[in-house]
Amino acid sequence: MLTPTIIVAYYTAWSIYSRAFFIADIPGDKITHINYAFANIGADGRIALGDPWADVEKTFGDDTWDQPLRGNFNQLIKLKEKYPHLRTLISVGGWTWSGRFSDIALTRASRENFAQSCVEFIRKYSFDGVDIDWEYPVSGGLPGNTRRPVDKQNYVLLLKEIREQLDVAGRIDRTTYLLTVATGASTERILDMDLRGMSTYLDWINIMAYDFHGGWEAKTGHNAPLFRNDAETTTDVAPSFIKSRYNCHGAIQGYIATGAPRSKLVLGLGLYGRGWQGVKKTDMNGFSQPASLQPPPGTWENGVFDYDHLKKSYIITYTRHWDNQSKVPYLYNPTTGIWISYDDQQSIAIKADYIKREKLAGAMFWELSGDRDYDLIGVAHKVIHNGKKPSPECHPPVETNSSSVQIFSKTQKPVVEPSYVKKINSKAPLWETMKEYNVNDLVIFENELYRCRQRHMSLPGWTPLVVAALWLRI
Repeated sequence: MLTPTIIVAYYTAWSIYSRAFFIADIPGDKITHINYAFANIGADGRIALGDPWADVEKTFGDDTWDQPLRGNFNQLIKLKEKYPHLRTLISVGGWTWSGRFSDIALTRASRENFAQSCVEFIRKYSFDGVDIDWEYPVSGGLPGNTRRPVDKQNYVLLLKEIREQLDVAGRIDRTTYLLTVATGASTERILDMDLRGMSTYLDWINIMAYDFHGGWEAKTGHNAPLFRNDAETTTDVAPSFIKSRYNCHGAIQGYIATGAPRSKLVLGLGLYGRGWQGVKKTDMNGFSQPASLQPPPGTWENGVFDYDHLKKSYIITYTRHWDNQSKVPYLYNPTTGIWISYDDQQSIAIKADYIKREKLAGAMFWELSGDRDYDLIGVAHKVIHNGKKPSPECHPPVETNSSSVQIFSKTQKPVVEPSYVKKINSKAPLWETMKEYNVNDLVIFENELYRCRQRHMSLPGWTPLVVAALWLRI
């Protein structure tokens, strides 16, 4: 029996303000876990409410002023009542509030103190686990963050302490509390973590496989390419290896090479795009071309565009281009000089198929308010769960024994799985992209036999599993 694949989605506390996107709007039937972003870390080294009014005070619907718990936390409880399979985690830190992680991970006493506060927090507010979002240990993050070289080892010790205290609480409460992390996808971030050691104590790792390129660069590039593009005009030298490793596949292979098991890797998917202006050179339709360091106005911040915003204001008027090497779309208007990299239904379907073929734990979305019509979340759910409702047990089993972790020596290379060709008891050929199919043609896809309904050219992402109008499963 296959392990049910998870679909994690982040909900941000600030969504209730200008975004006007509420927990009741979340498509609970299409995801399995919600990470609530963010909780802060207090001066005492303990977890703290990030936005008390949004978290526990705001009144919704039939709430009353004197009930013990209101706000978003109470709304999450109600959402779980509506969708019993859902589980919720409190995400701690994030880009803004990671400054104290190095201090709380530094000593045994500080680790115990923080872990104890996490247990008390999830018990008090009915969460099912904790998601640590340390951006970032050792290096990176905001300039004012405290960081130390020993963060790499101390991160493992912090997770060990939290895991042990969660397990004790779980035995008392007769439940299993989850522990996950959100981590960077670049080569530098991977080198700053002991992923083999961390994996021992984690249920899974949410890899933030986006923001590979952005407005901080004076050249256009893909926000979240699945694969490298050999035509990209960028460097490929240590330690970054931007050209070859700044992509989803490169990140995943980097994690596996350092000892993180596939079964605990969750590929992060962005519900937004990143854009540039001042793109005057039309070579490669503006891809990997010089641009202004001043990003164009976005949805909520310069250079960042929610998918919903792109769908309504840009995709309908700008020319859409497809990068067949990186498997992502982009928009370019030579007249305005604006160039935008993003994900759409086609690229998300391909990434979701990649998750299944690479035998990863699942997908993660940042963040829910960017896809209000569930276009992208919906196609990921359709591919990953075959369109079926997630089951109540849609999370990987807890693996806390070190024997369950793949270990590689310095000279041993990680085992790379063979190509995606599978052994199938049928003479029908495997489904292919960019091939013309006629009515009644038979193909094999995901070990299933399909018959063509309509003559068509098979575009990338138009798999028999995704496009039921073109294929009938036999």
